[in-house]
Amino acid sequence: MRILMTTDAVGGVWQYATDLAAALTPHGAQTVLAVLGPEPSPAQRAEAEAIRGLELVETGLPLDWMCDSAAPVRAAGKAVAALAREKHVDLVHLNSPALGADTWFGLPVVAVNHGCLSTWWEAARSEPLAPNYRWHRALMRRGLTSADITVAPSAAYAATIARHYRLPDTPVVVHNGRRPLPLPPQSGEAPADFAFTAGRLWDDVKNARTLDRAAALLTVPLRAAGSTRGPHGEEPSLEHLDRMGQIDTAELAGTLAQRPIFVSAATFEPFGLAVLEAAAAGCPLVLSDIPTFRELWDGAARFVAPHDAAGFAETIEALRDDPLARRQLGQAARKRSAQYTPAAMAAGMARLYSGFLPDEGQGRAAA
Repeated sequence: MRILMTTDAVGGVWQYATDLAAALTPHGAQTVLAVLGPEPSPAQRAEAEAIRGLELVETGLPLDWMCDSAAPVRAAGKAVAALAREKHVDLVHLNSPALGADTWFGLPVVAVNHGCLSTWWEAARSEPLAPNYRWHRALMRRGLTSADITVAPSAAYAATIARHYRLPDTPVVVHNGRRPLPLPPQSGEAPADFAFTAGRLWDDVKNARTLDRAAALLTVPLRAAGSTRGPHGEEPSLEHLDRMGQIDTAELAGTLAQRPIFVSAATFEPFGLAVLEAAAAGCPLVLSDIPTFRELWDGAARFVAPHDAAGFAETIEALRDDPLARRQLGQAARKRSAQYTPAAMAAGMARLYSGFLPDEGQGRAAA
């Protein structure tokens, strides 16, 4: 089974794609990983090269959400189709469904929507999508409806996609998976006396402003890792969070190993890999009460209304004052995280792939 999978080196899709490619190897899959957008870092290249059966192709093609019009996205889709023919793959896995809007691949196409501009806009703004982005929504709908099957990382986001794009069928749900971070030895038994959040702090839907107000009410620091300045100059005023800036994987692992109370006030989240990383490290979770987090973490987290800063502060302080509850919540989060592994994700995707592939011995569709 040879798969052409698109990815980018900018955000979480890179981690998804490399984790999935590695976990697909036991299923007999070889992955051609086609990178669009900015080139991977040396560390990312090394990560990809360590995956058995993976071929990394840096296409130089633009990312759909970084384009100003539909034309370059259509051209990129055609280039990806040509690459699929050149590499003699059996199936195309698009992590950017807009690439499939006006492209004939001549192969089965699986489109996975990890999040998109139009659904983000709906969640972040109280106004219709700006006219200069409507072309992207149109491409996304055509890409999703023309794929042989569409996939979402959670049932909550699958329902959002189906409604938002008026799809004839709700996308299939395959939960994301993530390898636990390699944690350094813990310095002591007692967990750290601080709260922690991680993500794009500039992004309105990550709701850092609510956490900033909560931080002002806490008796311990609320540390925040991630960029505070967005690609278009977005930069919220954050006065009370203990900002750490961008941190690398080793620093993130070192922070999570201290088992702080992990907090997310996101108002929109297709899945939430940062939450999964924290849960796998045994951190107790305090999360916004949104459908995605309820689906994934109900019974293994404390929930607070997304904009209730006082509620977040009170819940964090209550866990600090109750070490037994804090420990039990961290254990519950770690146990639940074991459901969301790369192996489980790969098994789900392999089942979908197999439904479109010829029986062994019949040859490849693109050969």
